[in-house]
Amino acid sequence: MPGAAPVSVVRVPTLGRWVFLLVPLLVLPVPFLVNRYIQYVLNLILVYVLVGVGFNIVIGNLGQLAFANVALFGLGAYASGILVVHAGWPWWTTIVPAGLIGALAGILASLPALRRIRLFYLAIMTMAFGELLRWIYIRAEPLTNGSMGLAVPPPVLLGLRLSSDRSKFYVFLVLVVVVVLLTSSLLRSRFGRAFMAIRDNELAAAAMGIPTDRYFVLAFAWSGFVVGVAGAMYTALVGHVTPEAFNLLELILHFAVVMVGGLASLAGSVIGAIVLTTTPELFRSFPGVQELVLSFVIIGVLLFLPRGLVSLLARRWSVFHERYYRE
Repeated sequence: MPGAAPVSVVRVPTLGRWVFLLVPLLVLPVPFLVNRYIQYVLNLILVYVLVGVGFNIVIGNLGQLAFANVALFGLGAYASGILVVHAGWPWWTTIVPAGLIGALAGILASLPALRRIRLFYLAIMTMAFGELLRWIYIRAEPLTNGSMGLAVPPPVLLGLRLSSDRSKFYVFLVLVVVVVLLTSSLLRSRFGRAFMAIRDNELAAAAMGIPTDRYFVLAFAWSGFVVGVAGAMYTALVGHVTPEAFNLLELILHFAVVMVGGLASLAGSVIGAIVLTTTPELFRSFPGVQELVLSFVIIGVLLFLPRGLVSLLARRWSVFHERYYRE
């Protein structure tokens, strides 16, 4: 409008990137201030940060009700464990292969979506994919040791044995920062904008010339890669991979991480991982109370903060609203 005041432009993406770089720097001294149990919980949080980030790409950014996440997580964990135990690879060399196997599985999980299967039908098919893989884990005893699980030796990084949770923490932290920044760059690019366009209106996106099938495959593949890397981290953390670790309850936990933290939000994935990992641990001394408190947390957030806990940050700091928080 004539005479209107010029609108200042704030470089929110740059600020958002600084936020994600500052937080890891602040937590560097934490391992020297906590005991072994808390350190294990911190490492588990880092694993579930990537689990939430990967799941959020498909659920939040692409807007597809696909529940293959636990399958991708299990494949990454077993791929890493099998390469360490049977092929004799050092753990650090299995991280990328675990991610690539997760990406291939993500592409397979995207096939129903390419056939225009949506909503609950897609959810059921991808959920069945995870249950099929769990059946394979049990039956493929020569590789997975069946229902007894696969015992994996302590991880090795460049010849150094990561025998303590403290040493694992710093390796995990670097992996999480790198993968989150790569995901952030992807979502800020034209690929991320295409994901959001497809989520808002798939037919309109196709009419605008966006090759929706390619972006479906890309979103599922990158989601699988991120969650596959999380699976490799999980194997290094627990040292024993069993089929029961990737059941439907685990899938519900993954979904809760995304919903409690915030859909289509990287910061929300981090917050959801922190809340959903630490809440049960706070009440571990009270049998039966863990599940009750966790249920109240999930129900309360979904009722009163339907856009997730990240919406509380978005109200106060615009960086979370403009950069990571999506309406």
